[in-house]
Amino acid sequence: MAHIHIFILTALLLLPSNLHAWTGKVIGISDGDTIKVLHNRQQVKIRLHGVDTPEKKQAFGNKAKKFTSSMVAGKIVDVQETDKDRYGRTVALVNVEGKSLNRSLVKSGYAWVYKKYCKDSFCRDWLKDEKRARKQRLGLWQDPHAMAPWEWRHKGKDRGIGQTGFHGNTSSHVFHKPGCKHFNCKNCTLEFATRAKALSAGYRPCGMCRP
Repeated sequence: MAHIHIFILTALLLLPSNLHAWTGKVIGISDGDTIKVLHNRQQVKIRLHGVDTPEKKQAFGNKAKKFTSSMVAGKIVDVQETDKDRYGRTVALVNVEGKSLNRSLVKSGYAWVYKKYCKDSFCRDWLKDEKRARKQRLGLWQDPHAMAPWEWRHKGKDRGIGQTGFHGNTSSHVFHKPGCKHFNCKNCTLEFATRAKALSAGYRPCGMCRP
């Protein structure tokens, strides 16, 4: 346990002094990397610093949310603010019972290290955790086609995810065409431009929509 406390203390010392730490009770889980904490009778929306979990419509998005819930739901957590994002959310490191929620998500395979924003010295250790989780095929790394959520969001913005091509279910390895009731299922996160590409990737056509 000593090395955990040393890590947390080091992380806190490296943060800007004008940002403060406080404690509060977790009253809601929005998704894997966003929680709601009650502090001074006010609800504060917290975006976890330095990590990015799968979106709700991505494979493992719900499992990442359940993991976060299992760690902090209804518990008192230590919050160390690092920033405010463009949506007005508090970006922070969150610790519960001596463990970092941010890092635990990475170590268990339910989050990527968000390298665009994770510039702290401890991020190097988180990247090693991510590499280890990937090697051991933990969590989302069970999916060989796992797509980083920032890429998924960008792709959806540029091309309109859910409107073009074919969607492959990364769990059943069945692919669907637009209009199919299973087209936007929670595990249908892999896109194929053509039917041939879906078949060559080892995916089977849906028996209902017959793509």
